[in-house]
Amino acid sequence: MTTLFAPELPALIDLVRNDGYAFVTHDAMGGMLERDGGLADWATFAASWNDLAPDTYLAAHGRYRRRRHATYSALAGQDVTPEPHQAHFQALTYNRLQGDLQRWFEPMTPETASTASLGTILRFCHHAFGTLAPQVPRWHIEVHQFRIEASADSAGEPTPEGSHRDGVDYVLVLLIDRHNIASGTTTIHTPDGQLLGDFTLTRPLDAALVDDPRVFHGVTPVTPLDNTQPAHRDVLVVTFRASDIAEASA
Repeated sequence: MTTLFAPELPALIDLVRNDGYAFVTHDAMGGMLERDGGLADWATFAASWNDLAPDTYLAAHGRYRRRRHATYSALAGQDVTPEPHQAHFQALTYNRLQGDLQRWFEPMTPETASTASLGTILRFCHHAFGTLAPQVPRWHIEVHQFRIEASADSAGEPTPEGSHRDGVDYVLVLLIDRHNIASGTTTIHTPDGQLLGDFTLTRPLDAALVDDPRVFHGVTPVTPLDNTQPAHRDVLVVTFRASDIAEASA
């Protein structure tokens, strides 16, 4: 398994560059985020997962997913900039369940978007992914807040489309919270299905970084530890896709 235990960004970049992914522990991720501005309002940021909207596009397959969505951009060497609310789109090639569909999710609230914690996470991503691909002039960035709920009657599926790619260049999956759940193991595969690694995000700030064109990723369903109590898995997913200046002005 490709794991980063110490807060060393050059070592993390080498892991992703060499292996196509990295599992980053809570302590390592916290140390790197501290250098990019810190997480002084983390409690407020994490509490915003209690105000996510149901994913109505998934209704035919179950009502276990809640989410909000935001879009940003960043030019090389400049700050990350918010973009107007827009649809999330994945080609059918990448999402066999909901591909080729303009999905308009509820937007991230202004209060959440303005947190210092989110700003720190986006700066970290821009720094890391920009170092991995310095030739990219502009990044199209999408931010997804996910809550996967599980009950005695229904497991929650973090990736109902199965092992997949997102159709971007790089992905950060950051654990916010998990409450009363079992499993939720992340698996990394080669395009032909060979298992490269597996790990479970168990502590807030445990994270996975993925070079999306090179590897597939998925997460096993989550189930309650105690069937009489609420159960959920909260993650933040940030994707970076290379775009050009012409696309930005289109």
